[in-house]
Amino acid sequence: MIRWSRDFWARRPNVAHAAKVAAVATLVIAIVYVGVAAALDAFLGRRVLWEVDQRLSLHLSDVSHQANPLETRTVADDQGTDGAPVFMWWVEPTGTVRSLTESNPPVRNADLRDVVGDGGTPVSVSNGHGTYRLEALSYRDGWLVAGQNLAGPSHIEKVMLTGELVIGPVLLLAVFVGVLVIALQAVAPVEEARRRLLEFTADASHELRTPLTVIEAEIELARGSPPDPAADRETLEHVARESRRLKNIVEDLLWLARFDSTPPPPPNEQVDLVASVDTSAGRFPAVAGAREQTLTVVHVGDGTAWIDAAPDWVDRLVGTLLDNACRYAPAGGAVRVSVGTQGNRAVLVVEDSGPGIPADQRDRLFDRFRRATDHPGGAGLGLAIADSVVRTTGGRWRVADSVLGGALMEVSWRRGPGPATGVPPADAAPAPERPADAAPAPAAEPAPERPRVVGR
Repeated sequence: MIRWSRDFWARRPNVAHAAKVAAVATLVIAIVYVGVAAALDAFLGRRVLWEVDQRLSLHLSDVSHQANPLETRTVADDQGTDGAPVFMWWVEPTGTVRSLTESNPPVRNADLRDVVGDGGTPVSVSNGHGTYRLEALSYRDGWLVAGQNLAGPSHIEKVMLTGELVIGPVLLLAVFVGVLVIALQAVAPVEEARRRLLEFTADASHELRTPLTVIEAEIELARGSPPDPAADRETLEHVARESRRLKNIVEDLLWLARFDSTPPPPPNEQVDLVASVDTSAGRFPAVAGAREQTLTVVHVGDGTAWIDAAPDWVDRLVGTLLDNACRYAPAGGAVRVSVGTQGNRAVLVVEDSGPGIPADQRDRLFDRFRRATDHPGGAGLGLAIADSVVRTTGGRWRVADSVLGGALMEVSWRRGPGPATGVPPADAAPAPERPADAAPAPAAEPAPERPRVVGR
């Protein structure tokens, strides 16, 4: 059991840190709780004694105003707090003590004389039967002494103390659990960020080490071989290829680093998504033709899809999606791009006939250096950059299976109004007026999808 507990804490350092935070918070709350409870008990204790003293003073005043209180013994008056009886004694000038009420408790005469000696100041005295509060008042040549049993107030204090001792541990346990849960929730994003940073560092090191290893191996091979122009040229080509790959990785990392450190402000430039996609797709016929793939661009909706985005961002997004689609689609396969509008949203869909993306890997598809397949090529940064563009421009992703057999990558944005919406050009002729009794113009037919093959 102990070994399992150690392994658990070793595997979950965030839980250990959260438990430490919860323990410290609970300790602070415990100290505050004890301090507040002690102060409250002291205040209530003084308050109860003050009320007892007020009752005793009032009773002494009433007795002193009676006609002749020293001649007869009376029953103790129930004027004390909680209905406790108030007992009376008479201390003569000679020090003799006489009871003025029946059934007086066995308070020692010395205690009564001490109260008189203190000038009547209230004091608490104890004997084998309990604790009494005594107060004296000068009367004639002697002293009237009133007393009350403090069993009732003491019982109240004990009940409060018992409640505090019972509620305290329960409260502290609730505080510990609550702080632990809150701390775990607060630490979880930090722990996830730390884990992703470690994975990113390891993946980046691997991706950067691979081309450097190839370059080093090619150079060492060339240095150890006799001069051969053909072999040396081939070596230089390999070095140039790996250098370009290394440069692309570094540029992508720098682009992402700038995006993370100083996120650009939301773009407010209206871009025609359809025109941007047509321009970007025009660069890929040669890529698709090299593998005998069919690249088709389909316009959907009314053909105008304005979005708020920077043109170069959209171009990079479309280029990344098309590059991935052409890379993963097999030779002789198909890549289809659909762009246009669906309701109040502008939509871009890129599909291919490749192996597709497993459903269990789609949650981490946009992580850096993460690949959904083992297909060679690429560093796993393209979709991370594309995701940064989509999130910054307010777009939404949808990843699914395509009817072509591969992956379907869809991005949609809220459709923009376009530049100068509703303002006719200055040189535009005014629209001809229609007679009031003219028949309404027929509704326009929705624009059908217009497929266009741009490469084979």
